[in-house]
Parts: sequence; C-alpha cells; structure tokens
Amino acid sequence: MKLIHCADVHLDSRMESGLPVEKAKERRLELLHTFTRMTEQAAEDKVEAILICGDLFDGRSVSTRAGNCVLDAVVQHPQIMFYYLRGNHDQGNFLEGVPALPDNLRTFGTDWTSYEQGDVVITGAEWSGENKDHIMERLSLEKDRTNIVMFHGMAAEYHGKDQPESFSLRQLRGKNIDYLALGHIHSFRLERLDERGVWCYCGCLEGRGFDECGQKGYVELDTGRGTIVSRFLPFARRTLHDVPVDITGLMTQEEIQRRIRGTVQGIPEKDMVKIRLTGRTAPEAERDAAWLRKWLEEDFYFLKVQDETTLWIRPEEYRYDVSLKGEFVRLVLASDMTDEEKEEILCRGIQALERKG
Repeated sequence: MKLIHCADVHLDSRMESGLPVEKAKERRLELLHTFTRMTEQAAEDKVEAILICGDLFDGRSVSTRAGNCVLDAVVQHPQIMFYYLRGNHDQGNFLEGVPALPDNLRTFGTDWTSYEQGDVVITGAEWSGENKDHIMERLSLEKDRTNIVMFHGMAAEYHGKDQPESFSLRQLRGKNIDYLALGHIHSFRLERLDERGVWCYCGCLEGRGFDECGQKGYVELDTGRGTIVSRFLPFARRTLHDVPVDITGLMTQEEIQRRIRGTVQGIPEKDMVKIRLTGRTAPEAERDAAWLRKWLEEDFYFLKVQDETTLWIRPEEYRYDVSLKGEFVRLVLASDMTDEEKEEILCRGIQALERKG
C-alpha cells in the first residue's frame, strides 16, 4: 500500500512581511494549488492514504476559499483516505458547519485514536495543554501489526519545560512504532527511533520565507511484508535560495552585479532568491543593494539583496593623511562609537567625500 506523509502546509499564511502585497496574494493561491496538485498526484500514483500531520492551516481564521479547496480535494478523491491531525497553528476547525464528514476523512482528538487500513494501523493524537504530560505514556500498539503513528511537535531526547512544544523520543522507544510521522519542523529529516522504527519530519510543502530554503515536498511510504519504505519527493512549485556572494575587493556596482550573476547561474527563474553580500569592502566601494535588486529582480520570481559586508579600512593609511578624508577617518576611529556605528559612518562619509571630490 502507498501512503503520503505531509504536514505544515500553512494555508492562508499571510506572507506579507517579506513579499509585496500582490506577490503574497499570489503565493497564498500557489499554496492551495500545491496542496491540490499533491492530491491529484496521489491519485495518479495509486496512493491509498494521505497523512496530514498538523498545521494544514496557518491560524484560527480559515478562509472560505481554503476550507472549500481542502474539502473538495477530499471529496473528489474517494479512493484516498485522508487522515487529518491538527497542529499548533490549526486553532480553528474548518469542518465546523459541515453537515457530515466525507466517508474518506478521518480525524483525531486529544487521546490516541487508531484506524486500520490495509496492512497497517494508523494511530494519532492531537497535543493539548491538558494531555501533554501523559499522552506518550498512554500509547499502546500491538507488536504484530505494522504501526504508523501521527503526531505534531518538536522531537527531543528529553522534554524540557523551556521547550513547551517538545516531546521526548525516549518515551516512544520500544512501543512497537514502525514509522513516526511528524509535523512542526519545516525541513525533511529522517532518523532511527529504535531497533524497530524510524521518526520523520516530512517538512513543509512550500517554503514561505527565506528561513525555509531548499527542497520542500512530502514523503511517500510503501508498506508490505511488515516493512515500511520511505522516500522524500520534492514537490514545491518554487524553491527558495539563500545565496552568499563574496564581493571582497570589488569596487563598482557593475563588478558586483557580474559576480552575483555568476553565482546564481543555474537557479531557475521561477524560484525566489535572497542574495547576501559578504566579504570585506573598501569604504570607496559602491554597495547599493537597492540598485542591484532593481537590475537583477527580473531574473527571478522574487529577489532580495542584503548587504552583510564588513568595512575594510586600515587606520595606518590615514595616520599622516592631511586631507579632509584623513581627518574624518581619524576622528571617527578615535570616537566612543561601536564598531558597527563607526563602519556605517565611515562608509557613508567617505562615499560622500568621494562624490564631492
């Protein structure tokens, strides 16, 4: 039997903190489209179950469009059983007001609930303030069954009070788990749980910000003969890239632009890219992030340029300089300002003096 393990879709995410309003709106629609594409791909691949391990939505308020889209995807694929477990962001319930749940939709509560399908038993529970201290102790699974467990939280060796969203992996060892399907962490990660089973974060379907770079998608599971074989499948419409570009020694915008183009060569135009300018630059060097973004933004769906360079200045070069620039540098370096403040003022001041000259 084939199954899909997905999580952290975050439908209705605003995404306006890093994107222009129109692009944020477009990306919200793309999240919906990626979810429906996944269900269509599942049908084409003869998948029999989709495990949604939390944070299908981004908050309490679920738009009519997003709710209807998910419900329609379920109804239109009656041959697929959908298992929906809410995460910490799923504060609302998009199923409120639905007269009757589709026959192919299974949900969970705050105690362990198990469903049998084919040759596996799928067990899950939603974490809450009331059950978090004892929920793991209550898990009981039959040794001679193939057991998949769904949960949403942060896996750790020990659960600490300083990590309220963490749960202890130690409490789940030896409990006859073959595959622990997790949500909450937005990058793929597969680790061994014990001699019998593994635990896995499938990651999110689409990256929403530059803290979610790299390939995103879902995990396909294949069960049979008491074993579970898993593989991660990249599926995002767009990939986000965080690209450092060392511009040490470059002096002009044109040189920096060519260095950037050479570094990002091979990244698809449909993707989203953050360029981080790094290295040490002279005060006279041109470093206009806005200019660079303007010249390069048409190369990708979205481009951000961030200046993280440090100023390269040697005080001894100005020790005996009788020019206005030399006096300015000596005054700034002798001040009580922080290194960051000195760097900012030296950079702006020397560039202003260069233009004036």
